[in-house]
Amino acid sequence: MGLDPNLKDKNVPGAAGLLPEEGKALTVPGERLPAAIPAKKPRGLGKVLLIAGFIAGGIVVGGYWWSHRAPPLPPGIAFGNGRLEADEIDIQTKFAGRILQLLVDEGDLVKGSQVLAIMDTRDLQASLKKSEAQVRQAQKAVEEANSNVDQLQTQLKLAQQEADRTAELLKRGFATYELNDQRVQQLNAAKAALLAGEARSTQAEHALEAARHDVELLKVNIADNTLVAPREGRIQYRLANTGEVLPAGGKVFTMLDVNYVYMDIYLPTAPVGKVKIGSDARIVLDAYLNRPIPAHVSMIATQNQFDPKFVEVKEERDKLLFRVRVRIDPELLKQHVESVRSGLPGVAYVRFDPKTVWPERLEKNLVQ
Repeated sequence: MGLDPNLKDKNVPGAAGLLPEEGKALTVPGERLPAAIPAKKPRGLGKVLLIAGFIAGGIVVGGYWWSHRAPPLPPGIAFGNGRLEADEIDIQTKFAGRILQLLVDEGDLVKGSQVLAIMDTRDLQASLKKSEAQVRQAQKAVEEANSNVDQLQTQLKLAQQEADRTAELLKRGFATYELNDQRVQQLNAAKAALLAGEARSTQAEHALEAARHDVELLKVNIADNTLVAPREGRIQYRLANTGEVLPAGGKVFTMLDVNYVYMDIYLPTAPVGKVKIGSDARIVLDAYLNRPIPAHVSMIATQNQFDPKFVEVKEERDKLLFRVRVRIDPELLKQHVESVRSGLPGVAYVRFDPKTVWPERLEKNLVQ
């Protein structure tokens, strides 16, 4: 439908309502017209602002990294990433049994020989009483056998005296050969009886000794049912509860030896060939970047951890990695036993050239 452009100037009723205002849609009675198209904004502005933001953020991050980056290490020092670890010790039962009492829990710091758990030993206690009664019985048997030996010795002495008198009387003609033979046979029988009595006495003493050993064995077994800490450490895991029945070798606790803390790292062939047992080292944990920990090399693996297919080429040999263990001094750990943790990530630095001076960041604020 067309409109006369001169309607605006003519005095036509309703003409003003037919002409749209700027920025509004034209409305004609009885007819629908498309809405007015909004003014176009310049394209690409948001994308430009986004790119500019990324660039600015990269500049800020790069500047922060540049200002806080660690200075390069001097020659003679190698490093590797790892985690702080401690030797794990499993507290296990020696015999099958029921847990009677648990005296510690996860996270507790324990001393050497401290009681950690007690097993139910009522059956062993009953066996111990039985064995102690057998010891008393064997002791009575030994006393009886010794008394029998004393009696046989007296009989032998009497038989010897009678045989001597009969032999003297036979020389004088006051005794017969028959009587003399009887006295000799009685003497021989007394000697044999004494030997048998002494053998029974020895047997009784051996039975007494065996019974005593049974008592000692039961006492040892009862003592072994009291689980103690072999050394100072921290309880890491509790693997059983009170009342549970465990088999022989069942695990009750896992503890960490706080006096054997180390970090294993992997070094390539070039530096590891110069590292020696006892070489000076430093451990820097991510949680304590400004507190290096003095340490030393305690182990160097004899076999590489990565074995390429061909090692005749030098480039391939350079890829060989060897495990190196860096251990913290036990005396230092005793002074900070409350702070010992396992699993913390960090970096271990090994000085394979004794003439190389440690950088200031690895020498300053040492843990002591």
